[in-house]
Amino acid sequence: MRVIIVLLFVGYILIWFLLPTKQYKNNWTPTLETDLESTYFQSQGRNLLLFSFPVMLIAVCGSVYLHFQKKQARITTSTISGGLSFWRRPVVVLNPLGIVTAVELAFSAMFIVLLIWSLANYVYVSFGNLHMNHGIKVEVWQSKFRSVSLRLGYIGNITWAFLFFPVTRGSPILGIFGLTSESSIKYHIWLGHISMVLFSAHTIGFITYYAMTHQMAEMIEWSQTYVSNVAGEIAIVFALGMWVTSFYSTRRKKFEVFFYTHHLYIVYIIFYALHVGAAYFCMVLPGIFLFLIDRYLRFLQSMQHARLLSARLLPSGTLELNFSKHPGLHYNPTSIMFLNVPSISKLQWHPFTVSSNSEMESDVVSVVIKREGSWSQKLFNQISSSVQHFQISVEGPYGPNSSHFLRHELLVMISGGSGIASFISIIREIIFESRKPNRKVPRVLLICAFKKAADIAMLDLLLPMNVSDSQILNQVELQIEAYITKDQEQPSFTDNTKTETKWFKPHPKDSPVTSPLGPNNWLWFAAIIASSFLMFLLLLAIINRYYIYPIDKNTNKIYHYSFFVIWDMFLGCASIVILSSVVFLWRKKQNVNAIAQQIQNFEMEMEMETPAEVESLPRQSLVETTNFGARPDLKGILLGCKGSDDVGVLASGPRTLRHEVAKICSSGLADNLYFESISFSWRDVVESTDNIDVDFELSEKFEDYKGSDDDIFPSMRGNADDEGLPRQDRRDEGNSVP
Repeated sequence: MRVIIVLLFVGYILIWFLLPTKQYKNNWTPTLETDLESTYFQSQGRNLLLFSFPVMLIAVCGSVYLHFQKKQARITTSTISGGLSFWRRPVVVLNPLGIVTAVELAFSAMFIVLLIWSLANYVYVSFGNLHMNHGIKVEVWQSKFRSVSLRLGYIGNITWAFLFFPVTRGSPILGIFGLTSESSIKYHIWLGHISMVLFSAHTIGFITYYAMTHQMAEMIEWSQTYVSNVAGEIAIVFALGMWVTSFYSTRRKKFEVFFYTHHLYIVYIIFYALHVGAAYFCMVLPGIFLFLIDRYLRFLQSMQHARLLSARLLPSGTLELNFSKHPGLHYNPTSIMFLNVPSISKLQWHPFTVSSNSEMESDVVSVVIKREGSWSQKLFNQISSSVQHFQISVEGPYGPNSSHFLRHELLVMISGGSGIASFISIIREIIFESRKPNRKVPRVLLICAFKKAADIAMLDLLLPMNVSDSQILNQVELQIEAYITKDQEQPSFTDNTKTETKWFKPHPKDSPVTSPLGPNNWLWFAAIIASSFLMFLLLLAIINRYYIYPIDKNTNKIYHYSFFVIWDMFLGCASIVILSSVVFLWRKKQNVNAIAQQIQNFEMEMEMETPAEVESLPRQSLVETTNFGARPDLKGILLGCKGSDDVGVLASGPRTLRHEVAKICSSGLADNLYFESISFSWRDVVESTDNIDVDFELSEKFEDYKGSDDDIFPSMRGNADDEGLPRQDRRDEGNSVP
């Protein structure tokens, strides 16, 4: 399966490299047009075969591969080889790029080479066959100017071919490369900026050309036989609106504007397709097709209400919500889950870190929420009230496909503030793996910094409620060092420093959290991709052969050029909706028995539990040292990790903290430090780049965010206004973004 995927991917990239060459245009294009552009697919046949089919086949094979990968060992304990470790190390730590590894830099360089190569060849070939308008006097240099402007649009299509893969949360394309949508958003940002530069230059170039040649009337033409200039102008207007509001300065001050304008991508796609035409649209179709499948499945999943079992309320204002989950739902550490609470807002979706372990807690999935913004404050108030039932919808969980960080000898995890939530699931995974016979797990050094002493209660979430401190200390070599930056001494504990657990009654319409397509999610996803794409091709062939072709055959009529792409969009969406709905409803029907059994088990548990119980103080016995009024010496700690040849380093918290850790690991001062490029939350995306197409929480007033976790490391932060979003937009939910 790996060989097939690699060959398909290499062949697909090779086609992009050959596309602009003279050999392809003069020798191969006539043959391909003769063989592939039949009455069933017309001008779309060639691009459907060369550009759409390979990617869809990669997605199907990738889904099958990921399914069987889950059946094998969940982790590997082998250390990183020397060559691979070099490619995984960060080489660039710079705003606004963020943390860029060697392999990311290499692939970025190759992509830039592809763009330059394509533009150079397009221009070279076009200059040999210039478009001269015989009805209007056009100079040769003006025709060359038009040719360059046109080819800039062609290059923009290349960026669009890859633009939607990073924002497809359940994408098999990302999974087979070991990526997640969460960690790949930055690629979407980079591609978005490049595409906008190219399309803006393309638009300005044609406006200038029309002005020079006195053809401004062309700007309002919607041709029946060629591309629509009006559609392109409408598309670029929407695109510019999205682009301008995505910049750091605009997004930081008016996040709602950024959030809402980016939903205009739907209109942008429609008019973009109408402008480029059906044949060129098929070149970028796979990314959009897979994105729509994923988006519709997310919609179907979110229509169900999740069964909330209990909530742990910590004195630091932190919540751990525990949901019932299907036993077949498996996820890896550092996963996230999106929540929607209709009683607070029916539109807002918030991403939160998953703290539970899918194997240790087979019937429960938990998320951690920090109370800092108005939305989370409302949630905390409602949870802490006497409510008996709570209605919540979920999407996810989404996360990596393996627990690769467990291969290290020593794992150093550095957190700032509520960034500790990202490490809870990792520690629980290590606890679970340590129980297996002959399983070697890494030693763990956890460095956590908090602003106030009350925040240290978050360490109570490191362990499940049914696990004691002594059990952990006997199984896992865990060392925790805590730093309290604001309080100078240990405060006295009161009743307000205790952890409270609340239980909720289930509702008949609530369902356990599960994947949209059940335990065999990847196999069913492959089935949906294959069947919906084949259904799209079949319907398109029927429409072309028995409806469009008879019209074109009549010499008195010409089928409108734009109608071809309208059919493509309609048939594609219809195929996705029909097949996805059928599979989703079929899988939901099969899960009815499992859900009924879980309801019965939970009701039995409720009879043995009191409605609310108060637990002991936070598990301070796990903390080796607590330093008041101090901040960790990151460089000294990391360079002092002696005795281990393989030290994995993870950082979670303020962006400057993560960047500082990455710089130390990439400085070359120590050869045994391996910085793991794991994106812990969607907050990372908003801090380091201009996020696009993510269902964020809307930004709150500045007063809701005073005293964020960035105050923990002010010496590293420098000027807060120069380091990303202001504090109010960074840390609203601890592990969520506004």
